[in-house]
Parts: sequence; structure tokens; C-alpha cells
Amino acid sequence: MNIKVLIIPGDGIGREVICEAEKILDVVGRSYQIKIEKMHALAGGACLEEKGVPIEEETLELAKEADAVLLGAVGSPEWDNMPIKKKPEQAILKLRKAMGSFANIRPVKIFLPLINASPLKEKIIRNTDLVVVRELTGGIYFGEPREIREEGNKIKGINSLVYYDYEIERIARVAFEIAVKRRKKVTSVDKANVLESSILWRKTVNEVSKDYPEIEINHMYVDNCAMQIIRNPSQFDVILTTNLFGDILSDEASMIPGSIGLLPSASLNEGKKGLYEPIHGSAPDIAGRGEANPLATILSVAMMFRYSFDLGEIADRIEKAVEMVLEEGFRTPDIAGDGKAISTAMMGEAVLKKVHFRDGLTLSE
Repeated sequence: MNIKVLIIPGDGIGREVICEAEKILDVVGRSYQIKIEKMHALAGGACLEEKGVPIEEETLELAKEADAVLLGAVGSPEWDNMPIKKKPEQAILKLRKAMGSFANIRPVKIFLPLINASPLKEKIIRNTDLVVVRELTGGIYFGEPREIREEGNKIKGINSLVYYDYEIERIARVAFEIAVKRRKKVTSVDKANVLESSILWRKTVNEVSKDYPEIEINHMYVDNCAMQIIRNPSQFDVILTTNLFGDILSDEASMIPGSIGLLPSASLNEGKKGLYEPIHGSAPDIAGRGEANPLATILSVAMMFRYSFDLGEIADRIEKAVEMVLEEGFRTPDIAGDGKAISTAMMGEAVLKKVHFRDGLTLSE
């Protein structure tokens, strides 16, 4: 098997966590005899400093050529005053557009050794294991018209919430396909009591559900869902929702495990090529200090093997390695509490030593 992966460290701690994730890629390639061609490129502030743009056209072409893209993080306060088109975050938007990434997938799972790190009570979150599937290229963020308009002595801001049935259908199928391999339950989140676009959303999701008779489908208004995520997150399996609602709900759900340093994400196109990245930012305040948690980026690599390459066995093994390391008490500063913390590199090495491959061997053997 031959695969191409474009690696973009980005800014701040992105460079540090990507370094540890690359080691996982390398050892998977050797152990499973997969030829992994790694390409490297700049994006974000690092690209702005060197090339004058957040991302080069050549990098976007590489992204389209690759089977998957692994991104660290972009951005820093030093570039906050740049014009919109020059902000580092434009790199992510351009990557998504170039790759046609319409489906954002964010898993939220409790690691039992860290259950006390959550701001919620243990009895509420103990069995939490959900996935948020967010539509990424439609909705109010992209609908037209959008403008700030003067009307006499008044100024009006306009954004349009627009969804086509085909956009809803394709993201719904992503959610149902994920549910088939999980607990077979999809909760579709909308606001169909007041929004016409949500009426179409619900109708289209119900039509798609007919092709998946084994999947339990239920619908929930977004305000109720926001409450239920805090009240009883374990009730959810796959949450399917729009761009705006998914943006908010996935961030809310990300706080359940207690640290965003633990949460990976994927943005997929129709060919299952994906942009994989941790959900945390570039954290410039700790960049270069070796304190960043690399687990979200390592888990993003696991998602890459699961979703883009359909190699669930490898994904399971990487995820199990992370769980074993946490069970043995390894902690970076963000999850250490009053305990002893280790460095980014030490956490990465601990995961490497716990990854089990063929014949039951560990790397240390």
C-alpha cells in the first residue's frame, strides 16, 4: 500500500506536536509495510513570514495531490491585526476549499484515567463516547447575500442561511456511515420550528435514513441539544448538524474530557481524502517550552488511518496506546493537575513504546 501525506506543522506548538505524530506515521509504515510518502509545506504565520501569504498555491496543489493532510496549528496574536486575507487562519479555509472538505468529524470520548479532569461530574460523563458530524461548506457562513448595508440613517448587517438538498444529503450519509460502525444511532440537530432551511434539513435527513433501516434516527432542536450535552452526554452516539450549530456544539462538547489537548478532528471530502488536525490552537504562550500535549495530534493520525485509508486496526492500536499511556499515569502539564508533568517529547515516546504491531511486539522489543 502506498499513501501520500502532506505534513504542515504551522505555528507555535504545531511544530512540536507534529514532530511526535510523524514518529507514529513512520513506525506504522515500517511495521505494516506501508510506503508512506511524506511531503512538507508551510502554512499560517510561518508562511506569512517567509512567503508573504498564509498559504501558497503550490501547497494547495500538494494538498489536492495527497491522500491526506496532517496539520499542526496556525495563528498567533502577533498577526491579529493583519487584513482578513492575510490572517494565518485563511490557510485552513483555503485548504478546506481546495480539498472540497465538506464533512467535519470530531470524536469526544472520555479516557477513564482522566475522568476527574472534566469540569462535569463523573457520574454524568463516565460513558461519554460521541462523534459530532458537522457540515462544513454551506449554511450561514457561506450563504449569499452577505454584506453590511447602509439604509438611510441605519446600517444593517446581512447573512444568509442557505442549504441545498444535495449538501444535506451528502453530510447525512457521512453521519449514517459512521453510525453503522458504532452504536447505530444518529441524532440530527436543527431548528425546524423556526427555520425553513432546517425544515428542508429534517426532511432530507429522514429521506436518507430510509437507506439505513438499522440506524435509529431522532431529531433534536439545537437549544435542547446544547443542554443535553451537559446534562447527559452519554445518550449521544453520532450528532449530525449544520455548519453554525456544529461549530458551537462541537466546541461545547470538547470541554467534556477536560482538555482540548486530547481531541482530534478530521475534515473529509467525497473521496474520503481528509485534513486532519488537533482542535487546539497554536498556544504561542507555551510554544518552544516542550509542554504541549501531542495526544490530540497523535489521535488525529489514528483518525487518518480509520477514515481516509479504512485501516481501522491501525487506528484502534494507536488509540489503545494512548489509553495505556494515560492509565500508567503519564501526563503533560495541561492534564497533570498537582501531579508530575512530562514533556511533549516524553509523552510522544511513551505512546510509541505502547503501540503494539504485528506478532504482538512492541517497539521496545
